[in-house]
Amino acid sequence: MRFTRRNTALATVAAAAVTAGLLVPGASGADTATAAADPNVRAVCADRRPGPADPGAYGMQLDGTFRHPALTPVDEESDHPFPGRNAAYDTRSYIKNMKVEAAYEGADFTPDYFHTWQNVVDFDGRRYLFQYDRSEGRVYDITDVRKVRVVERMSREDVGGDETRANGDWAAHDYWGASTVQWNKKLNAYVMVQSFESRRQISELSDHPPLDKYNNPDGVRKLREKPGLKGFKVYRLDGPRKKDWKLLSTVSTDSTQTDPLRSDPATAQQGSGSIDVPYWTGDKYMFIATAPDDTYSGTEYPTNLHSAGYQSWDMSDPARPRLLDTWHLPGQRTGEDTAYRQNPRCGNRTSWMGARMPLFLPKPVEKGGRYAFAAMGGYGLTVLDVSDPSNLRTVSHLDLPASVSGTEGDNIDVSQYEKTGMIYYSGYPLTEDCYEPYKDVYQIDAEDPENPRVVGVLPRPVPPRSAGITDYCQRRGSFGPKRTGYYTNPGKHDAGTLGYGFYNAGVQFFDVSDPADPEVSAYFVPKAYGRDTAEYAYGNQTHGVYVEWDRNIAWALTNHGIYALSSKVLGKPDLDAPAKPFRTSEF
Repeated sequence: MRFTRRNTALATVAAAAVTAGLLVPGASGADTATAAADPNVRAVCADRRPGPADPGAYGMQLDGTFRHPALTPVDEESDHPFPGRNAAYDTRSYIKNMKVEAAYEGADFTPDYFHTWQNVVDFDGRRYLFQYDRSEGRVYDITDVRKVRVVERMSREDVGGDETRANGDWAAHDYWGASTVQWNKKLNAYVMVQSFESRRQISELSDHPPLDKYNNPDGVRKLREKPGLKGFKVYRLDGPRKKDWKLLSTVSTDSTQTDPLRSDPATAQQGSGSIDVPYWTGDKYMFIATAPDDTYSGTEYPTNLHSAGYQSWDMSDPARPRLLDTWHLPGQRTGEDTAYRQNPRCGNRTSWMGARMPLFLPKPVEKGGRYAFAAMGGYGLTVLDVSDPSNLRTVSHLDLPASVSGTEGDNIDVSQYEKTGMIYYSGYPLTEDCYEPYKDVYQIDAEDPENPRVVGVLPRPVPPRSAGITDYCQRRGSFGPKRTGYYTNPGKHDAGTLGYGFYNAGVQFFDVSDPADPEVSAYFVPKAYGRDTAEYAYGNQTHGVYVEWDRNIAWALTNHGIYALSSKVLGKPDLDAPAKPFRTSEF
């Protein structure tokens, strides 16, 4: 995910300071100055961030494969040409074992070029899809897959996207954060838990370099002082439109607040807030990723201030959520420097370290689930016992190979765990033209939760012969897995099938029914961009896939619109109204 085009300046600053492949430790006293101004900006190890990769050390090989660089700096938006790369972005599409049932292009179907979240709700026999990213939101009636229509469009375009200002759609400091929408039997209604998190980057408060936390104490101070809720809001949904939302509670995850249910969003709060989609199935227990205060600081990523752990909450009364427990790994908090130094990433000023997504549970606690899996970027994989949510307990830990730069691990697909004991752990790329190590999807045998082990990786997708290239790195843009959608998808996830958004490789479906022999079973690779796509977003092509498992329809989310896809690997599609409304808690 790319956050803003202005991040290009960050790469320029880093590159300018490179000497002999590494930045000079403590150059200009920047680390010291920032740490003195803010003790929670940690420079535990000397500055050893990577310099630009040697152009002769990566690129196309004689056998038509691509050799990735071993180590690269943060550089989220620059292109990186190499011999054999296409001169222009590819405007063709490719398909195998799939069918495009419908395609919808333009601004109404592209709330954000780089990333969006999705949810489905059913009201009065009709199905609606939410697609959104903060203040840019859309609601579609998708009852008839071939005749999708926009029923609401929310934006802050009229106030220049300024989230501190109210307009006709949003109150000041309000927006549509990553959410879970679940059927709550107690209220006999859908309930949305909506994450509110800090802006992750000081670059959004700085108009000039340096844009990283290690040498911009003023930018760090401004981000700390920025008002806004750090936590989550809970809404009852009586219909699909904003006017149908009824606010039940506003909850701060800032541990310094006296009462988390009575915080003032117009004031500055500590920590990260709730990050990405909360895990909640509409029943009693909820798990979120969060840094509860500013001491959760153990991350190298240069523009992110927080390293998130996890919290468990009692949602018996959605109007009064109650905190049960908070968990983190040693090294994540200020003062835990001895543990932090043990991580080989210490000092690289590049790695995202800490949670981005919540805990991944194969089975809800309320239905007998015991184990949860945590993907924590540069901290690797941890297995937790969550059978008593008031006492989150570490069961085991597994370090994964370093893959710098890019996001090293934020998603775990647990849909196959009950059948095979296998989980699928992955990060995603942040650079263009494969200018970073490839982000493998690790197959991890966790049948014995006390001893998880890597047993393989999913095969690397390759382009069809008709593409005229032998590796997707040549196609331009980002290449690698994003996520397999969410546990919030309607219906029951098919055994043996995983679908990933794969950026310039479109949507890739894998057959993992035989874990020893996984294979790509179907794909749809759309054109690189559309008529309204900004040129700077051409490389961020397919950033998501959302599957309606009850109707066997896959929605591909791209930088130019959305596609409704069917496939024999999913089963016969239902293009009309679903047989029954979506209720995760009923599966």
